Amino acid sequence: MASTLSGKLVVAISSRALFDFEEENRLFETGDEAGYMHYQLERVQQPPGPGVAFALVKKLLAFNTDAAQRVEVVMLSRNDPASGLRVFASAQAAGMRIERGVFTRGRDPFGYLRPLGAHLFLSANAADVQQALSMGFPAARVLTESRPAGQHYPQEVRIAFDGDAVLFSDEAERVYQQGGLPAFVQHETELATTPLAGGPFKPLLAALHHLQQQAEASQTMRIRTALVTARSAPAHERAVRTLLDWGITVDEAMFLGGLEKGPFLREFEPDFFFDDQRGHVLSAARHVPAGHVAGLLAASGQEKG
Repeated sequence: MASTLSGKLVVAISSRALFDFEEENRLFETGDEAGYMHYQLERVQQPPGPGVAFALVKKLLAFNTDAAQRVEVVMLSRNDPASGLRVFASAQAAGMRIERGVFTRGRDPFGYLRPLGAHLFLSANAADVQQALSMGFPAARVLTESRPAGQHYPQEVRIAFDGDAVLFSDEAERVYQQGGLPAFVQHETELATTPLAGGPFKPLLAALHHLQQQAEASQTMRIRTALVTARSAPAHERAVRTLLDWGITVDEAMFLGGLEKGPFLREFEPDFFFDDQRGHVLSAARHVPAGHVAGLLAASGQEKG
């Protein structure tokens, strides 16, 4: 009988998102394919340092037990297969059970998200992330310069999400771009009881919710989520009611009304934060691991705060 990933939380991740391969990447970008391969093969047994998403992946894999494999992490990389030897060896040295990988030798890897049915794709390559999002997969470009995750919550996977254009659709964000803050507040107040459509990361939040329910009775690992948004009252109501309508809860909600998100994220200590606004991501990366959900609006307009 063929193996299946059905029922698992599937995370596809590039080697640079999982490990600190920045020096290696500089060589890769020179176009010296043979030199890059030789460099990696010489260092197969030299594990690199942790990358931005290392803590997140390590904790998610801790949900797996001998009795139940609930999380699958798959390497999805532009590396060549020979260089992939170092990636797998590094994962093994870190105590990570990662058994599957797709290595495309410089070609676009995002098409393989379809057969994987990935709930999340993390990569340092902006173009790959944009393509994944356009295909309907939750995806973010990791900021490799991000501050590492904290170590105060070893038994909790802690993830923070922006609201509009991340968990929710960009409907309200478009209103803001076109009419400014007064139009946004009026629109959201009038539609307070009308749920927003799901955004690119709704499937990930739903999968995390399912994983938490699966694991509650059997182990100590937990998931804690936070909504961190520039919304404030009265625009907060539609966000809360939308989550209630979905039947998906978050543990914390921060309605910051334009305050800088970074200091609040520093207190929450997420293993990862996702936001569509580049300014917010850059600010957050000074405090926590962060990823940019590069929607069309984020690239073209002003930010709500």
